[in-house]
Amino acid sequence: MKNEAKARVVINMPREKAWAQLRDLSLAHNYVPGIIKTEITTEKTEGVGASRKVYQSETKALDETVVEWKEGHGFLIRLHKGDKGSQPPFKEAFFRYHLDDAGNSQTALTTSLIYTMRWGWFGEFLQNRFLAGIFRSVIRDVAISMKAFYESGEPTTPAKLKQIKADMKS
Repeated sequence: MKNEAKARVVINMPREKAWAQLRDLSLAHNYVPGIIKTEITTEKTEGVGASRKVYQSETKALDETVVEWKEGHGFLIRLHKGDKGSQPPFKEAFFRYHLDDAGNSQTALTTSLIYTMRWGWFGEFLQNRFLAGIFRSVIRDVAISMKAFYESGEPTTPAKLKQIKADMKS
């Protein structure tokens, strides 16, 4: 069964300017919490077939390959570990970044994690009982971090993300 965690934010810049940053697959470490380095691993740097490694530490990396590309609006990336497919708890996992015009020279950014759990009924139990909320929170953090990075040009650090979220509550 496919599941989806989704978040939407409005970025204070025109879609064309946001797209110029989004299409650069080498920038993920500036806005994805927990990622410290991004490395393009194919000759192709954008479009279907372009791949990158995103590093959570110097030795722990995940592969991401573009499987769908909508020029000017976004793309879908398959998350995998080499040829093995997705890492547990996922049977398969994809991440979608999508941009739409929001009027007044603003852009609506939607980030989505689309996934199927491993382990049959037990995986679905974990998903429904524990993981769905965690995944929604992580996806929301990515969207908030992207907005901050796009608007400021500065990488979104954990401290900066924490401050932004605190400011949103007040």
